[in-house]
Amino acid sequence: MDNKVYFTDLRSRNSRENNVNKIRKLFDQSGFHKIVERNGLTAVKLHFGEEGNDSYINPVFIRQVVDKIKENRGKPFLTDTNTLYFGSRHDSVNHLKTAIMHGFDYAVAGAPIIIADGLLGENWIEVGIHLKHFQKVKIAGDIETSDSMIVLSHFKGHGMSGFAGAIKNLAMGCAAAPGKIEQHECAKPIITESCSGCGICVGECPVYAMFLENGKVKIDYGMCLGCNNCLEVCPDSTITLDWDNMSIFMEKMAEYAYGAVKNKKGKVGYINFLIDITPDCDCVPWSDAALVPDIGILASFDPVALDKASYDLINLQMGFKNSMLHRNYEKGADKFRGVWGKVDGGLILEYAEELGMGVMDYDLIPI
Repeated sequence: MDNKVYFTDLRSRNSRENNVNKIRKLFDQSGFHKIVERNGLTAVKLHFGEEGNDSYINPVFIRQVVDKIKENRGKPFLTDTNTLYFGSRHDSVNHLKTAIMHGFDYAVAGAPIIIADGLLGENWIEVGIHLKHFQKVKIAGDIETSDSMIVLSHFKGHGMSGFAGAIKNLAMGCAAAPGKIEQHECAKPIITESCSGCGICVGECPVYAMFLENGKVKIDYGMCLGCNNCLEVCPDSTITLDWDNMSIFMEKMAEYAYGAVKNKKGKVGYINFLIDITPDCDCVPWSDAALVPDIGILASFDPVALDKASYDLINLQMGFKNSMLHRNYEKGADKFRGVWGKVDGGLILEYAEELGMGVMDYDLIPI
């Protein structure tokens, strides 16, 4: 495994050093041209951002990767999968509308958008992995059948996995809806004793798995998808998760990430954007204040090394006091534990390394 991680900061004092040209240079220095086949279909895997969110990757930056793929005679397409929760990207029609509203139309991004798991998440292919939690995983059909893939990730915090980068982008982002349900099976909500019985979550549950009984909310776990819409809408924060199961959840994500690229050995490149490093995933319909200053852009063939380098660079920063950080402001402290104290995000890196997806020992190469 090539553990080289190429890094560029965001300083620019002339047109040659602007961020557009830096992304193009990262593509070349990383050797991503090697994975683009002549007339091959190259998936550009990204996150279009939930409606109301504004911290997703700038589509002008995406355009540079698209143009580099075209220069190497590939056929790029922008892609993601529909969400498990019922937001603005739950089906392909609304997903496309949201993507275009956020600037990912052909005129800006330079490539067509294909929602990889079909209109309602029904387009998927089973990939055999034979690991601890899954024998097979359900990968979106148009991602699995593409010839190569460039994975573009906005590195930020995440309430269930501590942080989200390339591995999370593969795990949830390349899974069809049934695969997302499989990953969330161990991470379903719990109603605490302090529930006031207001019933707001009952009305927001997309599959009617929540109901009121004796003035308290109950959950039918046989119906629950684990979408966790209810956590967001509870006005009293009386819905929580079984935090003891989060390590299993992260292992399941790592296994899905493994399955997403299993049949693309040597055909996947990764770029992480350490810009607008917010506490939440871009799946939420808002963008909170950043935790640390903007840092730069990183690229690698190794998703484990890339995420570890991103994680380390963020932790080296001084945290912002006017952010969601509760502690760990100082340089070297774990910023994501400073927000999501119950979650150790490093577990997903350890398990992904154990699966052979990459290594945490990386060689950071500034360009």
